[in-house]
Amino acid sequence: MRFENQRGSSNVEDRRGDGAPRAGGNPFGGGMRIPVGRGGLGIGGLLVLLALAWFAGLDPLALLAGNGAVPRSSGAVATTRPEEDLKDFVGKVLATTETCWSELLPAKFQRDYELPKLVLFRDGARSACGFAESAVGPFYCPGDSKVYIDLSFLDEMARTLGAAGDFAQAYVVAHEVGHHVQNLLGTNRRVAALRARGESEAEQNRASVQLELQADYFAGVWAHFVEHRMRATVRLDPGDYEEAIAAAQAVGDDTLQRRATGRVVPEKFTHGTAAQRAKWFRLGFETGDPLAHDPFREEK
Repeated sequence: MRFENQRGSSNVEDRRGDGAPRAGGNPFGGGMRIPVGRGGLGIGGLLVLLALAWFAGLDPLALLAGNGAVPRSSGAVATTRPEEDLKDFVGKVLATTETCWSELLPAKFQRDYELPKLVLFRDGARSACGFAESAVGPFYCPGDSKVYIDLSFLDEMARTLGAAGDFAQAYVVAHEVGHHVQNLLGTNRRVAALRARGESEAEQNRASVQLELQADYFAGVWAHFVEHRMRATVRLDPGDYEEAIAAAQAVGDDTLQRRATGRVVPEKFTHGTAAQRAKWFRLGFETGDPLAHDPFREEK
């Protein structure tokens, strides 16, 4: 993926200087403390723990523990040239999503696109959804309409998940922005209502899978838009599409469960299989139309 005079987004909020968080609650048991960041397991090891949470049927967002853990602000950001290059890259990817959805949302859904913020953090961050450690991975919080990313996750993707390449990293940003599109359309609220109504675990899990697959589909729609509508500022390289497909497969429930435990338990799926996630990104990439397919209708 190559940028040619592509602007960076002004909606990046850099909180990397907020310092390391105090350890807080987690879904793995009462009082257990998960070391995070550069002084503990690191994101690579924590991804395995996160996969174990999925396998156990726990909501990965339970790591968003609103338990009073507050980052200590230091203000200073110790960084490297590669990290700053990655920050610049993420800002430009975010800008392409702004261009994409500012055009497609009014055209397809008859509503304006409200630009989300993208928060860069280290080790942990507080959001309107609670406190999140880096172990949760990149996430979107509908409560404040912000995408949260620890840049070290993107750097670890190739080593830990086998998802290499800059377009794999761009896919992660586009997927989380896809959740923002869902939030604007009210899809997140409809899925959350299932839990409020006390629907069965199976029904909740199925809706969660459909939500994630639609975000993958929207990421594919974005990729189509970039390739066909933004050639003056962005060029896709040979192999970029394959990088995104590999990233989608790498975060499939079956892939993560097998990596963590050697077993696959379909009834615990909350994000979709590797094949499903690759399929829905591919459909979005092929059609470029956010209304052409819908996993809430087609994935029963």
